[in-house]
Parts: sequence; C-alpha cells; structure tokens
Amino acid sequence: MSRGRTIGVLALQGDFERHLFRLSALGMAGREVRRKEDLTGLDGLIIPGGESTTMSELIDRFKLRDNLEKFCSVKPVWGTCAGMILLAGKVDDERVRPLKVIDVSVIRNGYGRQINSFFAEIQASLNGDRIALKASFIRAPVVSGYGPEVQVLATYRDSPVLLAQGNCLISSFHTELHDDLSLTRYFLEEFVTGVRQSR
Repeated sequence: MSRGRTIGVLALQGDFERHLFRLSALGMAGREVRRKEDLTGLDGLIIPGGESTTMSELIDRFKLRDNLEKFCSVKPVWGTCAGMILLAGKVDDERVRPLKVIDVSVIRNGYGRQINSFFAEIQASLNGDRIALKASFIRAPVVSGYGPEVQVLATYRDSPVLLAQGNCLISSFHTELHDDLSLTRYFLEEFVTGVRQSR
C-alpha cells in the first residue's frame, strides 16, 4: 500500500497530528502541508477537523487556496468535520469560503456546540461490506443537501454523515480520535491506491 506514496495532511490548525499518526500506523508516509510547495508530489490529502472559520482564513493568509482547489479537483482528498465543511459546495456560514470540491451543502455546527459533542457507533457501507465505525461528533456539520452523483456511505439518525463523490470523501465525524483504522484504511485503499475514478 505505502511504497512510494505520500499523503499530505493540512496542518494549519486542528487535529492533523492524529491523522499523521494513523497514516504511520498503516505504513503510509505522511507530510504536513502548510505551504503550496508542500502539495508537490503528494498522492492524496486529508483536511482534518478543527475550526473551519479559522482554517478558511489561514488558507487565504498562506496563499494556499488556488493550489488546494487545483489539487483537490484531481487528487484523492478526505475531509473530516471541519474538513468536510471546507470541501463542501455550499456552507451556511459566510465566514467560510469552501473549496467546492463535492456537491453537498452543509450546516456548520449543525449537531450543536462543544457541549453537545457525542460518541456513536455507526454502520458504513464500504466496498459492499457493512462496517461498524467508532465516530465522535464534535461541533459536527450536518449535510442539508447533496447532488445526484454523491454517494451516501453512512447515516446517523437518517442524516448522511459519510459521503463520497469521485476523488473526494467527507465525514461529519472523527474516527482518528479512536484506535479504529477502518476509515483511514478505506480512504487509502479505495481512493489513493485503488482505481476509483473522478466523476
């Protein structure tokens, strides 16, 4: 899986270190991404959870937006929580300028504030198998709508929380806070080293 491949993790703010640790646990090389030069040669990118308004501002401050938009339009990318917000087509908060990579609309903090954070075990459909995932919802976004080419891979109380379109995977929740490597492995095998095609 890992030979000659490197996955970037946007490291402007948020829980990027946990994703790097998960990549290492699966034998995949990881690289912190803070400048446009850091995207060179990467085989995929993870945009972690954190504060989406701050991350959006820092993307512009570090002059990353154009390069991120180009990279994420063709290379495998996975956004968790705030990362989902940044990859969305539409966001309900004008302080966030999304990258518009996946055809979904999201409500920032749709599941509530920090005090409303919760843990759940959800069932995901990954490569035709039903997989139980440990999921932490921390100021998590709610998907309010999505386009016809978007696949819903998991729901929580009938609301989509794990979705994919072409080269892009997004999740409302965190799995990197747990020992569960299932979703990271799925991203690497299906999107990075697999044959999934952009749509």
